Amino acid sequence: MLIVQKYGGTSVGSLERIENVAKRVAKARDEGNDLVVVVSAMSGETNKLIDYAHHFSKTPSKREMDMLLSSGERVTASLLAIALEEMGYPAIAMTGRQAGIRTDDTHTYARIESIDTEPIRRQLEKGRIVIVAGFQGINEQGEVTTLGRGGSDLSAVALAGALHADACEIYSDVDGVYTTDPRIEPRARKLDRISYEEMLELSSLGAKVLQNRSVELAKKMGVKIIAKSSFSDGPGTIITEENEQMEEVLVSGIALDKNQARVSLRDVVDRPGIAAEIFQRLADEQVNVDMIIQNASREGTTNLGFTVPQSELERAKEALEGFSGDYGEVDYDENVCKVSIVGVGMKSHSGIAAKAFSTMAANNINIEMISTSEIKVSMVIDEKYGELAVRVLHEAYELDK
Repeated sequence: MLIVQKYGGTSVGSLERIENVAKRVAKARDEGNDLVVVVSAMSGETNKLIDYAHHFSKTPSKREMDMLLSSGERVTASLLAIALEEMGYPAIAMTGRQAGIRTDDTHTYARIESIDTEPIRRQLEKGRIVIVAGFQGINEQGEVTTLGRGGSDLSAVALAGALHADACEIYSDVDGVYTTDPRIEPRARKLDRISYEEMLELSSLGAKVLQNRSVELAKKMGVKIIAKSSFSDGPGTIITEENEQMEEVLVSGIALDKNQARVSLRDVVDRPGIAAEIFQRLADEQVNVDMIIQNASREGTTNLGFTVPQSELERAKEALEGFSGDYGEVDYDENVCKVSIVGVGMKSHSGIAAKAFSTMAANNINIEMISTSEIKVSMVIDEKYGELAVRVLHEAYELDK
């Protein structure tokens, strides 16, 4: 079998942990597998490099940041290759460039365009374990690029797809995907299997196990992902195609996102194109708008509300400053959160949203905004009720059973 393994920053956070990863890789090799191992930078290393850059400049060149930040993964890859060689296992470390990963020109948030698998295949044929520095590639001009936060997951999935690997194992400090955050609800249960669609929703709604771009790519390329812990030997959670058995489960998980802020525009002039102008201003400031609610027009005006990531609220305020003549007043509320229920079973079962709303009402939790999709119901509520909402919804849908 050909297996792509990926180890996150906490898994390689020290020399002892890199040695532990080397033993895990060696064991997989002893079981007869060909291996491509993608590694992140040691935990804290990327932030340290960012701090170094900001010592000299508040707005360093993105091109130079890519050169700087890509070094963290190269250090880990080399150390792991050295450790494996010392244990008697032929290994070679490769940068993203050497591994054939070609990206677009967007520095610090590049997208993978193609992978030339020949360099890796040549090393596998020589019997070597290939260690690839994650999070990075090279553009058409030969410049180093990086893939953004969580980019090592993306590197691993893309390589698994291009190499037609049998599986892509993503190792971190958690042993799989849970019905909700176990730190909020101790009765949270680890899932044996979850669909790409459900994992995408949970990732985009605040679950931190997998980066949503990597899940999206896995779905597109048909890559089976197994989320595992590098600190235990459990089977993990398989992320794969949806099947009939999955549809029997009404709700698979509950996510809580505290990085939310609500913007309310009152007495907005109700004319054609006003919403387009407002949201284009936000887009120009690179503000990601999530939930949107517009009330029915009365006497030529309407109220418009939407949510943005709390970390982007200042940019949203700047974008709206030039709109003072088109609405009466604007309110900003940072004390909100978003709780969401996710499950492919929603497609074929009724009453799931009703149960969520009645559960919230029974616990005196007021719902301020609602957004739905085919497999998701999201509710914006007061932040102080966020964790309570997770626990009561987890109980209502019997996710601990």
